[in-house]
Amino acid sequence: MMDALTSIATPINEPVLSYAPGSPERDTLQARLRSMVGDHPLDLPMVINGADVRTGETYDVRSPHRHRRILARAHKTTHTEVTLAINAALRAKRDWASTPWTARAAIFMRAAELLTTKYRATINAATMLGQSKTAYQAEIDAACELADFWRFNVHFASKLYTEQPISSPGVWNVLDHRPLDGFVFAITPFNFTAIAANLPTAPALMGNTVLWKPAETQSLSAHFLMEILREAGLPPGVINLVYGDGPTVGAVALTHADLGGVHFTGSTAVFNQIWSTVGQRIGEYKSYPRIVGETGGKDFIVAHTSADLDALAVAIVRGGFEFQGQKCSATSRVYVPESRWASLRERLAAHCAKITVGDVEDFSHFMSAVIDERAFRKHAAYIEHGKTDTNYELIAGGTYTMDEGYFVAPTIFTSRDPKAKLMREEIFGPVVTVHTYPESQWSETLALVDQTSPYALTGAIMANDRVAIEQASRALRFSAGNFYVNDKPSGAVVGQQPFGGSRASGTNDKAGSPLNLVRWVSPRTIKETFSPPTGDFAYPFMRSP
Repeated sequence: MMDALTSIATPINEPVLSYAPGSPERDTLQARLRSMVGDHPLDLPMVINGADVRTGETYDVRSPHRHRRILARAHKTTHTEVTLAINAALRAKRDWASTPWTARAAIFMRAAELLTTKYRATINAATMLGQSKTAYQAEIDAACELADFWRFNVHFASKLYTEQPISSPGVWNVLDHRPLDGFVFAITPFNFTAIAANLPTAPALMGNTVLWKPAETQSLSAHFLMEILREAGLPPGVINLVYGDGPTVGAVALTHADLGGVHFTGSTAVFNQIWSTVGQRIGEYKSYPRIVGETGGKDFIVAHTSADLDALAVAIVRGGFEFQGQKCSATSRVYVPESRWASLRERLAAHCAKITVGDVEDFSHFMSAVIDERAFRKHAAYIEHGKTDTNYELIAGGTYTMDEGYFVAPTIFTSRDPKAKLMREEIFGPVVTVHTYPESQWSETLALVDQTSPYALTGAIMANDRVAIEQASRALRFSAGNFYVNDKPSGAVVGQQPFGGSRASGTNDKAGSPLNLVRWVSPRTIKETFSPPTGDFAYPFMRSP
């Protein structure tokens, strides 16, 4: 215990290493990749109350780009282990909630240091091998964005705790930011290691204890994330990691009377099921659970006739095909003036012809495999739909193979119908669809962008005409929670572009900002009166004249 008003320095975003040929980080990462592949399949136990838990029933964790290679075997949970994990979280809650917030913060600041030094190559290698991210995509995600989450969340928490109500003479008012009642259930996706870590740790920083279920296809990097947190000093029971399928874990967690909150990133359909389950049982919980979710997207780029075509082409290719289009924010639909399409088409075709798709251990590739066979078959079905429906024209790509890995070529279609299937539905893969519009229908096209998709996650306007930019910003104000001007609609940076969308894209609680942390506290107002009234209870206005 110490008596001190601590000051948290404003963090800076973790610098992104280049991994250029000859760089020390490239040599270190390649060595770690070789050692991780060379090991026998790792054994991935669950972590409940700080202890490794094995059930003996496992599932294989494979490399999507080499799907015959088994990286690890993760122990699957049953209802018994989920119950044990929830009980551990509830037992740890009192001590953790009463731990000074600076002590909690120190754990996550230390975790950020361990991540960016000792574990940097390990977490990047695990993300590359288990999720088929290139070295650069792994670096900006697993190392940099995650370090930013942990450091900036501490900074945001400091600001939140510091902001206090005013006090009148003789009175002292305090706002006590308590954690939620019960436990928080964190359900995390495969596509971002940083999100997988942030969803359980953001509530934990604010004094909550957590049940964490990562995606099965992210189990390898989840294992090392837990290793970092334990080494950083996270007490037993604060975050309890279980592996397995969502329905098994959800059947226990979502029906538990002590459910205090859900922190989710994943599909809109699954989030709807979670919300429905909670709603149907709302009278059975000890408190109203907080439900925070970031879900799907059908993210757009709308180009004005004044757009720079070179910048537009790069935005489409990077936005649509980085990490195989498996980002919630990936470019999926594009609107281009008819008069500019021929020139843009040439640029896009030239870019796509240069893109190679392959093993992430070969640093020359821009793309690798999609996450699993289910995703591969879904993407292939969308591509075949585009190739057989006369509404579309194939501009680039259109091929796929799963002989060695789940490889899908970067694919671009045009669609005459602006509300066709490929313009409306989330694909979550490397498929971009372009609709061309008459220049005279600029306003109508902006309305199309707003009305075509049920999602409202990210979007971009490409234009040099300032009037057009302002028109698009107004017309699309509710079409995207993250809106970009002359940039691709992906790549939000913690502390710079808080991330989240509305409509079918989630609750827009903005990960990477104080807005998210506020959701994990239940404030208590304390009023202390130094000279309480004594004597007569009556007020002056009650006296006789």
